[in-house]
Amino acid sequence: MITLNYNSASALRTFLDEEGLGMRKKFGQNFLVNPTVRKTLVEALGAKNGDEVWEIGPGLGAMTSLLLEKGLTVRAFEIDAGFIRVLKRIFADEKGFNLVEGDVMKTWSGQKPADYFMGNLPYNVAAALLADLIEKGRLFSRIVVTVQKEVALRMAASAGSPDYSSFSVLCSSVYKIKPLMLIRPSSFFPQPNVDSMGVLLENKNSGAYPCAYYPLVRSLFASRRKTIKNNLTNFIASRAPKAACAKDLCAAILAENGLSGNERAEKLEAEAFLSLAKSVENMRI
Repeated sequence: MITLNYNSASALRTFLDEEGLGMRKKFGQNFLVNPTVRKTLVEALGAKNGDEVWEIGPGLGAMTSLLLEKGLTVRAFEIDAGFIRVLKRIFADEKGFNLVEGDVMKTWSGQKPADYFMGNLPYNVAAALLADLIEKGRLFSRIVVTVQKEVALRMAASAGSPDYSSFSVLCSSVYKIKPLMLIRPSSFFPQPNVDSMGVLLENKNSGAYPCAYYPLVRSLFASRRKTIKNNLTNFIASRAPKAACAKDLCAAILAENGLSGNERAEKLEAEAFLSLAKSVENMRI
């Protein structure tokens, strides 16, 4: 049985050397060695004994061990072959531990849904993974993630702010977003060059959105310097190339929603995108 000191960068470095393992930059690997931060994040998840949680990027199992100690069933997604080998040894006797091998972007859709989601998300896939889950309807009661500070700011941004983007709208459409804490580089091994943030997402149970909603949001943000009239016209033309004049349909939708068309997407509240999407669906575009 392997026992690791997850709080010591030097101990982890020694273990990695002994196992012939290295930290792979392309996977965005950074171990959270601050025990207070780890405990705070697990407590924020709010999962109870017997609940199942998806954990993304368990690494060597620092967060995994805390989740299992709380009596949770953990479905861990790991891409690194070396870490997979070690995780199988560390948690060999844990009946509540299930390991999914490979790229989570390719493997998550085949897995049984869970109510909870947790991860020290690699910086290079954090936004893409969360957006993919939301757009495809795989939602969770509560999510706690550690992400790059800039990603966290985009998640929680409001209309009109510099960080507001299609990702902000996607996240706020189904989750109430609460930044938990700023996490400095010194809390990680190896230390990243940026600050991180712990973020809590709570499901708003807002119900189903029109099929056009997410594609429309992305389209309206696609060319940020263009007005929504231009982007909406392009969106309509791409979906219904044989329909009536896209400009006329766009004008009708804008009028129905009380918009001039000269607005830009970053100024629209989330409710405006929903209203526009409903109009698009009603016109069978």
